[in-house]
Amino acid sequence: MLALLSVSNKEGVVPLAQRLVRLGYKILSTGGTFEALSKAQIPVVAVAEHTQSPEILHGRVKTLHPKIHGGLLGRPEREDDCAQMLAHGISPIALLAVNLYPFVETVLKGAPPEEVLEQIDVGGPAMIRAAAKNAQNVMVLTNPADYSRVLKELEENQGRLSHATRAYLQRRAFEHTAAYDAAIATWMQKRDEEDFPETLALSFERAQNLRYGENPHQRAAFYRSKIQPDGPSTAFSRVLQGKALSYNNLLDIDAALSAVLEFPQGPAAVIVKHNTPCGVALGATLEEAFRRAKEADELSAFGGIVALNREVDAACAQSLCSLFLEAVVAPTYSTEALALLATKKNLRLLETGAWAKTPPMQVDYRSISGGLLAMDRDAWAPHADWKVVTRRTPTPEEMEALKFSWKVCKHVKSNAIVYANAFQTLAIGGGQTSRVDSAQWAAEKGGAKLKGCAVASDAFFPFRDGVDVVARAGASCIVQPGGSLRDSETVAAADEHNLAMVFTGVRHFRH
Repeated sequence: MLALLSVSNKEGVVPLAQRLVRLGYKILSTGGTFEALSKAQIPVVAVAEHTQSPEILHGRVKTLHPKIHGGLLGRPEREDDCAQMLAHGISPIALLAVNLYPFVETVLKGAPPEEVLEQIDVGGPAMIRAAAKNAQNVMVLTNPADYSRVLKELEENQGRLSHATRAYLQRRAFEHTAAYDAAIATWMQKRDEEDFPETLALSFERAQNLRYGENPHQRAAFYRSKIQPDGPSTAFSRVLQGKALSYNNLLDIDAALSAVLEFPQGPAAVIVKHNTPCGVALGATLEEAFRRAKEADELSAFGGIVALNREVDAACAQSLCSLFLEAVVAPTYSTEALALLATKKNLRLLETGAWAKTPPMQVDYRSISGGLLAMDRDAWAPHADWKVVTRRTPTPEEMEALKFSWKVCKHVKSNAIVYANAFQTLAIGGGQTSRVDSAQWAAEKGGAKLKGCAVASDAFFPFRDGVDVVARAGASCIVQPGGSLRDSETVAAADEHNLAMVFTGVRHFRH
């Protein structure tokens, strides 16, 4: 029996070969794998000797030969296959262990394009696909994690492998080559600055199975990109303590992290419930920012998810411990902070690592039945093009409050209305089917503290009724995209209430 071992990741390959030899296999190998097995004093035959065809083109052609692919694709149950194999001196290969050139690793280290291209494996995927196509006759191993399982079954069953295990290995093989091809296509699309290619190839690996999805009757899993993005990322954050992350935790953590990234200029805190902010605040310290975010809506903050944009120190940790929270995500934590937070054993702590850079423009994906939607992430932020449309111009203090509330409103479910001052949200309304309902609901929640505040609306007011609501609530200024057929009515309403109003020309829907 022949086994062909040719692996880039050599983890476990020596023990694999040793046990295969004991099971009666003759080992074929190439390149670095051949050297590793020879050094371990394992009997091994070079593929070039087996095929009587030397490696050529600096190793680019090694295994592309009928004696290899005929050995992998031949079907012993067919007489005509056996006759042809005999006529051409082709021996069947019963086991193939191959994993592919380190393409992703080469990309991640920032190698130049010519080096990356050399890591596109040709012979490896061809052999894997051939073996997997003929899985009833060939065992195909593409992941070192599967070596022990297969060897144990072979040793316990007189060299036989069950149909179920062969099917499992077949699926793993095609998953391996599919992910590899997707990584190559993705790299080329980025190289060519093609964000919306004709064919979208995505590759993610399962990071963990989740207990359930949004509800206990729904199955769920968490998948992570094979390539870590620049800047802070929910998927690549390190979990320091707490219960296992849930589906809803991950969604809320990502929403909170995305919102806090809006405020790099100073300490900031965001508290999220059900994928929308309930409190956002700035402060001279991180503790002050968190305290203000909590005070913005203490009822909703209970059981929330917190994102912070500076290292968590002892003072902030002490304040975090005063409230029941599901999770906290931050760049780093001081030793003292970790000791304090450790008393909250179920509290999930995530560390993104230092924020050396702001995340680059990304593409967001959302699934629909039978399809996928892709769009640029909503990263628009400039204020230079804002246009004052009322008789009264916002004061400098009001303008700062408008800028703050505008940044927050794009993270609130539409129809989004945010009441805020320059450093703290005061009331947030969103997810309603009418904008005036969002404005009214948030006004009732904010009460007397809304006097003199700014209001942000993620899209235009279709009627003046929304302006009337926020004016009655005590707001002094409004920022909104404009663009309604009734803009003149809303501007007139603002003038009637002596409100300052600016148009951004850009909306921030979040469905």
